[in-house]
Amino acid sequence: MSAFSLFSRTFQSIQPIAAAAVLWAAAPALHADVKLPAVLGDHMVLQQDMPVPIWGWSGAGEDVTVKFAGQNQSAKADADGKWSVKLSPLTASDQPGDLVVSGKNTLTLKDVLVGEVWLCSGQSNMEFNVGSTKNAQQEIQDANYPQIRLFSVPKATLEEPQSDTHGAWQPCSPQTVGGFSAVGYFFGRELNKELHIPIGLIHSSWGGTVAEAWAQRSYLEKDPDYQKILERVEHEKKDSPNRAAYLYNGMIAPIVPVAIRGTIWYQGEANANRAYQYRKLLPTMIKSWRDAWGEPDMAFLIVSLANFQKPQAQPGESDWAELREAQASVARQPHNGLALAIDLADEANPEDIHPHNKQEVGRRLALVALAKTYGKNVVCSGPEFASMKIEGEKAIVQFKNAEGGLEANGGEPVKGFQIAGEDKKWQWAKGEIRGDHVVLSSDDVKAPVAVRYGWAINPVTNLYNKAGLPTVPFRTDEWKGVTEENR
Repeated sequence: MSAFSLFSRTFQSIQPIAAAAVLWAAAPALHADVKLPAVLGDHMVLQQDMPVPIWGWSGAGEDVTVKFAGQNQSAKADADGKWSVKLSPLTASDQPGDLVVSGKNTLTLKDVLVGEVWLCSGQSNMEFNVGSTKNAQQEIQDANYPQIRLFSVPKATLEEPQSDTHGAWQPCSPQTVGGFSAVGYFFGRELNKELHIPIGLIHSSWGGTVAEAWAQRSYLEKDPDYQKILERVEHEKKDSPNRAAYLYNGMIAPIVPVAIRGTIWYQGEANANRAYQYRKLLPTMIKSWRDAWGEPDMAFLIVSLANFQKPQAQPGESDWAELREAQASVARQPHNGLALAIDLADEANPEDIHPHNKQEVGRRLALVALAKTYGKNVVCSGPEFASMKIEGEKAIVQFKNAEGGLEANGGEPVKGFQIAGEDKKWQWAKGEIRGDHVVLSSDDVKAPVAVRYGWAINPVTNLYNKAGLPTVPFRTDEWKGVTEENR
């Protein structure tokens, strides 16, 4: 299914969901019984090793007590009936417990585990469900992981931040996994296998959406560079999911401040024509989330866009290549990470914007989390550009993350490199692997000055490290790209 078709199918449900969300947000003020947000419920996973907020609504001034795992925390509701407590850091446990909230009435959350909780967000490649992946029938049949718990945030696009949503946590099983985010599930499955603790996954994504729709509006208003983004809000169709901040309001704000370890993010296709802006826009969105949670070190792991469409016969410019460059740049910032999907498109159907091999996307994300977030000794990245030097007619490129040497997948000559001289005319380059570097040349470039790798919407590439991870696309030049003026 194309990104447009997926958007069209989901758009029909926007208005009733939006209206319902407004009622959910208003509901706490209509009664005095203790009420919890939907994201706190039976079968949930509480985040280990950090304070855990438990919050909700009740009568104004009411005393509310929360009991769990031997802890007893109390709070008094404010004049609006809002209350909040924080449980002290918990130890991971696969033994189900009851979380009891008492006020005028008593609520008991059953089958609550403690482990690691991640938010899974983005556009259609994150929304793409397990039932649509390769080997889907077998994957669903084998999905008996009671320690993995799933929560999906329903689609909602709203002008103001909401305090609640609806939905329910479900233990992962063949009956529940089919409609869940495939990338999210396969990521969580790998973490569960490697960490041997419960995993909670909160899925909140919408196909065809832009990054600014997921950011807090106030963060966009602070910067004149986003003026055009804010102006476009008035021209978008009413309740369009691509209005700035509307998805944050309807699909992120309602789950704040549930304790999470981090976010996996698969998005960017919808921002490719503004790739240069994305270098700044995505960090702005990330900061708006970290500030909302009050967690400046919250992990944020990015999926670099997969290859798409037919390979280009000649080297040249590419907005998707510039978007991947922006993603890699953001991923190098503290507490961020990058997982590649540059080699995962179906060769028989390159026009499909949704690679079906979401198992490998989830596995690569899990490697990044294991290494960067959990401190495990695993290789989590393919080769990355380190340096370049020119020797006569040759360009010599050295890589990091290439322990044991580089290799051309399939035993073929190295593919995917371009080389150019001062005239900025790009030519395909011949490459020779020598340990952790590649020697490049072209008969048509006698005095090379710049090199690019994987620089296309669907580049033909085959350079890997010994861990079987692909090389991160890069360029050594800083020449003006095709998206630099787009805002």
